[in-house]
Amino acid sequence: MHRLALLLPARPRPGADGSGHVGLSRGCARLLARADVRLTAAPGQREQLRRWFELSDSGWPMAAITRQLDVGDAQGAIWLRADPAFVKADINGGRMLACGTLGLDADSAASLVEALQPMFAEAGCPISAPAPERWYLRLPVDSTWPQCSDPEDALGDDLIDHLPGGPAARRWRVLMNEAQIILHTHPINARRSAEGAIPVNSLWFWGAGSLPERIASRVAAVHSAASDVVALARLAGLRERRPGSAWTASDRAALAEVGPGDRPGRSSILIDLRHYRAWSSLQQDWLEPLLADLVYGRLAGLELDCADGSGFRLERRHRWRFWRRPLLDFSRPA
Repeated sequence: MHRLALLLPARPRPGADGSGHVGLSRGCARLLARADVRLTAAPGQREQLRRWFELSDSGWPMAAITRQLDVGDAQGAIWLRADPAFVKADINGGRMLACGTLGLDADSAASLVEALQPMFAEAGCPISAPAPERWYLRLPVDSTWPQCSDPEDALGDDLIDHLPGGPAARRWRVLMNEAQIILHTHPINARRSAEGAIPVNSLWFWGAGSLPERIASRVAAVHSAASDVVALARLAGLRERRPGSAWTASDRAALAEVGPGDRPGRSSILIDLRHYRAWSSLQQDWLEPLLADLVYGRLAGLELDCADGSGFRLERRHRWRFWRRPLLDFSRPA
């Protein structure tokens, strides 16, 4: 019998005014209260993915991993993501409000990269944009790359805490500033501003490294539309497909193509639902039908892995823990 695991966004933290409260349906509240609960894992999407994918190297070279997905030429080089970003100045300096997904089309991305190419070529790290939302720098093999925050860690935060660090910090901060000057005066950004779209006024460097020799996972298949998860799954040799909008009979049928996760702690399929923003929709579309499958014996277990580090592992036998009080609020513990 199969076990499934869900990659979920961080549970909202309740505010002082009670905002962030996540109410659960009666069935979900009853069953999740009977699960084994994890509250101590490291937070953040990088650490969340590390719980499911094991890299042969100690780093997290997402630039090389997604470059292999996009182009297939990552082997034998050092790669650094230089994703298009929107930074808004404020009284303390600036905050990055968007990265990667700025609604660029391929022609606009190509035009912006063409303007940046002379500067980066002179610096010895040519830039390319095989996907409008994913730009890359190819670094010399003997280069010292910057220590950078992942975009999700920097979004909305004071940029001074996330600018390139390490021995080469000054060089990379200068390159970032020069790129901002070039982007600020580009006609594409003037047009986007006139149309009410946010401009591409900066780059975000992150994910430096070379392609790992090996990637392993404790699942047999992955359902995701996110480039990072799809790239990891392919390099790990896993089956992969895009998830539907909800858990349906066709998803149940797909389980037959995957070997069962017949041991506790090992799942058949990892389903990436990190893109959900409304917990009520996630509960209705996924949690309720999956928990029903667990009750009726169509699943042996279900694991919820939240980006804040919390998690729930529910085995079918746990449904007999009837003495536990229902979990009325699914919000992240304060």
